[in-house]
Amino acid sequence: MLSDARSPLIIAGGETWDEDACNNLAKFAATWKLPVACSFRSQDRLSALHPCYIGDAGLAINPDLAQRIRDADTILVLGARLGDCTTSGYTLLDVPVSTQKLIHVHPDPDEIGRVYAPDLGICSGMKNMLAALADIKVPHDGVTWSRWTEAARADYLEWSTPNATSHGPVNLSKIMGYLNETLPEDAILTNGAGNYTVWVHRFYKHRQYRTQVAPTSGTMGYGLPAAIAASLRHPDRLSICFAGDGCFQMTLQELATAQQFGAKVIVMLCNNGIYGTIRMHQEKNYPYRVSGTDIASPDFIALAKAYGLEVARVEETGQFADAFEVIKSSGKSGIIEIVTDPEDLTPRNSLSQIRENAK
Repeated sequence: MLSDARSPLIIAGGETWDEDACNNLAKFAATWKLPVACSFRSQDRLSALHPCYIGDAGLAINPDLAQRIRDADTILVLGARLGDCTTSGYTLLDVPVSTQKLIHVHPDPDEIGRVYAPDLGICSGMKNMLAALADIKVPHDGVTWSRWTEAARADYLEWSTPNATSHGPVNLSKIMGYLNETLPEDAILTNGAGNYTVWVHRFYKHRQYRTQVAPTSGTMGYGLPAAIAASLRHPDRLSICFAGDGCFQMTLQELATAQQFGAKVIVMLCNNGIYGTIRMHQEKNYPYRVSGTDIASPDFIALAKAYGLEVARVEETGQFADAFEVIKSSGKSGIIEIVTDPEDLTPRNSLSQIRENAK
């Protein structure tokens, strides 16, 4: 089926992966010159530096990637569930039979055909499936696929360049650009749920398996306990938690756990004073009728000091590098409170734009 395709595309994600499976995916994609998108919060299955990596099919998807998924004539899904987030609300593929030929590989037989009826369903874990695919020879020169893949890759590189504008003095895309340049490949990034995660997922480039630890179920507050667990499991690696002010307050008491058990985490606390995702949906559906989405937060710096953490407050983009380096070199857990403008709901849309578009 892949051999007969003119515009094939891989969506990789889900569970049962290991480093060998990821390496075999990289080998298979490179040999066959196939474009690979990763499903929602599975961005560490293929290095973002790989020439076949074309971005993540998740929330706030690159519109060009969304269109390529629609335009593909054959889609090979490796491990992903094809749920709401990965399919942009079930709009990228027709339900229950997609216009694209669909090959769905999943370790759970009950998941195959649950929403989408595949042309070919394969019940397998990713380790076995990718080991088999990595050894299959290309049936022809793949010139058409190469051009298709190179164009998709170019779309991703443009999309992930940290050049988004900001309404306030803090530009989160520039901060993500700094982290791309300075973090080691094995740094572990965690997050909970909220619009702040869009900046992380769009601009940070994961280069190694098990460097993204994030919920696929909309779980607020997940990032901090996940970062603590990651630090205790891998004390030799940087463990970085991204959180919004609302998300962080769901589990901030776990700072005591970090201190008690010697975890070393760096919390990037994006504070815009609102529940951003809920406000976005309110503005879209009920413009000028928002309710209950402003947040009364504590003094996060004083709170972190009370727990014995290192602290820094960033009110301008240029302050971030020094703040990060000071906390990283302290050898302790720390919090960087990054004060962002509530207008900067996503890299593409401001609060005002969303409100005006909803009129």
